[in-house]
Amino acid sequence: MHIPYLSLQKVTAQHQDEIEAAVKQVVESGWYLQGEATRHFEADYAHYIGTRYCVGCGNGLDALTLIFRAYKELGKLQDGDEVIVPANTYIASILSITENGLKPVLVEPRIDTLELDDSQLMEHLSNRTRAVLLVHLYGRCAMTHQIADFCHRHHLLLIEDNAQAHGCMFDGHRTGSLGDAAAHSFYPGKNLGALGDAGAITTDDASLAELCRALGNYGSSRKYVFPYKGRNSRMDEIQAAVLSVKLRYLDADNQRRKQIATYYAQHISNPVVTLPGAEAWLRGNVDHVFHIFPVLSAHRDELQDYLKQKGIGTVIHYPIPPHQQDCYPEWHSLSLPVTERIHREELSIPCNQTMTDEEVRYVVEAINFFLMTV
Repeated sequence: MHIPYLSLQKVTAQHQDEIEAAVKQVVESGWYLQGEATRHFEADYAHYIGTRYCVGCGNGLDALTLIFRAYKELGKLQDGDEVIVPANTYIASILSITENGLKPVLVEPRIDTLELDDSQLMEHLSNRTRAVLLVHLYGRCAMTHQIADFCHRHHLLLIEDNAQAHGCMFDGHRTGSLGDAAAHSFYPGKNLGALGDAGAITTDDASLAELCRALGNYGSSRKYVFPYKGRNSRMDEIQAAVLSVKLRYLDADNQRRKQIATYYAQHISNPVVTLPGAEAWLRGNVDHVFHIFPVLSAHRDELQDYLKQKGIGTVIHYPIPPHQQDCYPEWHSLSLPVTERIHREELSIPCNQTMTDEEVRYVVEAINFFLMTV
């Protein structure tokens, strides 16, 4: 049996006719940027997330970068201010902070959730702390009441990196609506993926939304008027039209991912493979959307090779943590043991709505026989 980690062809084929019709309508309209398709998606996505505003942009990194830049223009952030961020996040979270002249403060995750450890927030608070960038990594809800209280008590901005968590919930509200602003990525492999790059910002703050839109359109407040030194980061009409189609099926797709994750949590029993957060998920204490299903193993590389031999595709998210990347040499002396363990042991196994029950069972059986046959 051959089970790819993720087949974008199969994902697109689910709604191929509707997607082709939507693209055809855009092509025939002759209007390819800043048109009705984008406005329609922005309105629908804001409603879905539960915010007043949605601003489309070029990609998820731009969404984060525009948020921080806008807060600087609004006077809520300035060069050298500190932003608390999980140490095990994808590099884009960090890049958006440093690109704006801000200082990332790396905080370890919990090994049982892989999300930001809220018990460590106070020890990283300083007189320059101005924001927390909360990353819903792997499509897991990273929000806690302790994080909300911490931001409220210390008058900190709470910004969500929701690039991997479209549709995730916390206390009846979707991630992307929990803080002051949120960034979303619609990279093709995401739960809500475009046919190329696209991103969005959601917020209830009218001033922030207006400023992010201007900054992403060359800094223009109206045509040929430029009060800001902006950039070109706009969602195109074709991507917006595709996303509008796929948004209608997002909850159903996420539900299928949850079914697969539940089966994994109930049936993967190999003692050399750990499923972080499985018990909380099975108890119903959390509501994740499983963009990625990570397992941990001290035998990660051998497990990956073994699954490849069995025809099962896997991915490592991510092999090198941000503080050990060449682009941040100033952090190379940092010791972040939990983060380093995650990056050393993490392996992502297939978990998406195109999988059949037979394929899911095959993955479980293969993992449970690992080390017994190698």
